[in-house]
Amino acid sequence: MIPWRLITADWRRLWPGVVVVVILIALATALSISVSLQERALRMGSAKAADRFDLVIGAPGSETQLVLSSVFLQPSALTLIPVQVLDEVQKNPLVAWAAPVAFGDFYQGMPIVGTNEALVTDGGKRPLQAGRVFNDGFEAVVGAGTGLSIGSTFSPVHGQVGEEGAHAHAEVRYTVVGVLPADGSAWDKAILVPVNAVWRVHGIHAPGDHDDEHEHHDGEEGHEHAEGDAHEHHDDGEAHSQDAQQEHHHEAGVPAIVVKPLSIAGAYQLRSLYRSTATQAVFPGEVLVKLYSILGDIRALLMYISIGTQGLVGMAVALVAVMHLRQRQKQIGALRAFGAPRTGIFLLIWSGLMSLVFAGVAIGVGLGYVAAQAVAIIMSEKSGFVLPIALGEDDLWFVLLLLAVAAVVLTLPAVLSYRQSPAAALRGE
Repeated sequence: MIPWRLITADWRRLWPGVVVVVILIALATALSISVSLQERALRMGSAKAADRFDLVIGAPGSETQLVLSSVFLQPSALTLIPVQVLDEVQKNPLVAWAAPVAFGDFYQGMPIVGTNEALVTDGGKRPLQAGRVFNDGFEAVVGAGTGLSIGSTFSPVHGQVGEEGAHAHAEVRYTVVGVLPADGSAWDKAILVPVNAVWRVHGIHAPGDHDDEHEHHDGEEGHEHAEGDAHEHHDDGEAHSQDAQQEHHHEAGVPAIVVKPLSIAGAYQLRSLYRSTATQAVFPGEVLVKLYSILGDIRALLMYISIGTQGLVGMAVALVAVMHLRQRQKQIGALRAFGAPRTGIFLLIWSGLMSLVFAGVAIGVGLGYVAAQAVAIIMSEKSGFVLPIALGEDDLWFVLLLLAVAAVVLTLPAVLSYRQSPAAALRGE
């Protein structure tokens, strides 16, 4: 039977040393647990956030940046691809739907994304939480985390407030007509508007407007159509944008195109088709796998640091064990003189030391979990997607392995405590 009274009495008598050892073990364990939880949460959270995006097409360049910008809405200046590519992709028989992703404007730090109805509703599979999808005007569908509601109005800001070149489009007012359900991604704080509206705000010829101008020159019917469009734009407060179109005459382009293929085979065919000198096509999942490999290297480095820390803690525990035996030498001698069994003394020493390790590991698991949760909250704000922190089977096996190693190592001082004769122990030799 384990002599818990003697053990707790020793704890009270030697409490400063006990506290130091427990803290050391707890910190080393917390580092390992926190690293494991963070790495797993980042994998799960990013994979879930990218789950709706099968294929992304953009201009040649960094695949990673294309995915970070189009899927995770991280601000970056991407090279535009002609709008004709979007038309071509949408008409491809291998495509279920394709949507542009145009950005550059913000409202209160939240990205305004120019796109179409297909991306908003995921091809009709995702109903809105409230309201309806935007029309081809200055209307918006907002994420559940934007704080905006149906009927809210706002003006966009080009670039982030405080950045060089940032300026407000005060003459433009968007009206919120729909709210998306939350999905734990960066899109929860995104504002989705018609891509034509984004083009018009920046003085870019929307394809429909461009066609109308040609019709204006070709005949009376086209002239009436153009006048009708101009009147509609005026009603929406777009007179300034039309003036900008006449001044700049920019052609429409998009930073990225999100594609939903009809099949897996079709996805690979599309990727091959749009890997050219003019465009690149990537599977976000493959790009994330590359990022995970980098994270794996970082995790391995941190785990090595953690193992080294645990090694130092182990040495500290061994030192404490030696000092513990020296301090309890007379007590052990007295117990042996009174005929205490070998197993009783072994359990007294082993259980006393093992209880310190167990307490340190238990506290460390709690500290590691709390630390991982705190870091996840900060990273979720920066990355835009939720990082799910949860203790798993791997963490349980790690804790059990740690305790098993400690249990084996601590048998040595417990065995050595019985090697000295009772008389020598009582003399303190």
